[in-house]
Amino acid sequence: MSESVNEPRPVRCSLVLEFGSGDEAEKVHRSVALDNDGYLETRVEGRTVVAEIRADSLKSLLHTLDDFLSCVSVAEKVVSGKD
Repeated sequence: MSESVNEPRPVRCSLVLEFGSGDEAEKVHRSVALDNDGYLETRVEGRTVVAEIRADSLKSLLHTLDDFLSCVSVAEKVVSGKD
């Protein structure tokens, strides 16, 4: 069965965010993991948080990335004590 040219194709993105320590990565991960809802999966690997994001369109993927990175930014500031 061949795909139609007009059918939307799933879009995927892998994002690796490196932190100062494994503890910091774990705390940020715990803060943002609550938002994982089937379209976003995160895990900790050493000092990094790895995010796997899936969407039905590029626009949806960009929206999800924007939301996720905003949450990560706030969590990182809280965890590191930065203003």
